Amino acid sequence: MGRLVLNHSTNIEGLIPILKRLALDTNIKTVTPAVISRVKGKTSKLIFRISVKTINGYKAIARKGTTAQEVFISTDLSKADLKQIIDTYNRK
Repeated sequence: MGRLVLNHSTNIEGLIPILKRLALDTNIKTVTPAVISRVKGKTSKLIFRISVKTINGYKAIARKGTTAQEVFISTDLSKADLKQIIDTYNRK
């Protein structure tokens, strides 16, 4: 079971419950929400997708409305396996 690092006082609405469930996976070591930014596009619901590979795992992007937030996931899973886990949360 991994841990969720909550070092920001603000996060995208609805993101923390998803990250808590993601951290419960035995293959996830650490989940860290990071920088929040404004984007040009607009989404009606929360979308969470993998962006790029990092040294310890992957960087993901969570988007809702005109706001985006980076999330760093430390794991040994492959991109396909992590994407499959994340897709189950995108459908809910």
